[in-house]
Amino acid sequence: MTDRDLLRDTVAQRFGSPARRLAAYRAARWRWLARTRGLEGVKRGLDLVAAGLALLCLAPLFAIIALAIWLTDRGPVFFWQTRVGRHGREFAFPKFRSMVIDAERLKDALLAQSHHGQSVTFKMKRDPRVTRVGRMLRRWSLDELPQLWCVLKGDMSLVGPRPPVPREVALYQVGDRRRLEVTPGLTCVWQVSGRGNVAFQQQVAMDVEYIETRSLRRDVMLLLKTIPAVLTGRGA
Repeated sequence: MTDRDLLRDTVAQRFGSPARRLAAYRAARWRWLARTRGLEGVKRGLDLVAAGLALLCLAPLFAIIALAIWLTDRGPVFFWQTRVGRHGREFAFPKFRSMVIDAERLKDALLAQSHHGQSVTFKMKRDPRVTRVGRMLRRWSLDELPQLWCVLKGDMSLVGPRPPVPREVALYQVGDRRRLEVTPGLTCVWQVSGRGNVAFQQQVAMDVEYIETRSLRRDVMLLLKTIPAVLTGRGA
């Protein structure tokens, strides 16, 4: 049941006549929309400030990581993917390259070894495509830092469901698409609860629960929980 369905049922129980129910439902719906849009406006402001400051302060670290990657195999520093954002809109998604240059070509041969089984998502422990520098970057989630640029542009937020690749979205059931209702984020509920160890359907359930109960306070709590999740490296 969505937020709107719950709102409609609550109004129907409290008000008798159809006219009064309709008027009450419309008033409650406008209040819900105002609260939701107000939250999105505040989130966007925080995203701009936080992402801008982080990119500025982390510039020296970016340079060190870029040099380490280039010295590994003289290959490109960034790995670019197409990801799916809010309402199915695709956008360019950068990461520090943590794998060998032809990693995407080699992926098809490794699909059977995914520890998510025959799931929508692919996750492989001890992936042979990951470089030595890449293992360190992944261990501390440093490969994700370039996505701050996506936050600055508005394609992503600090907190929200992680953006999937089109290949995964093509396998979604109808209910799975609910995680595309909001702007995707750098961190989310299941990332602070096990990251890659969380099965796909559990990821979807956590994302939907977040969407239906999201608030500024909860976003702050998830950001704080991200720090120990990164430091422990569980599920990386």
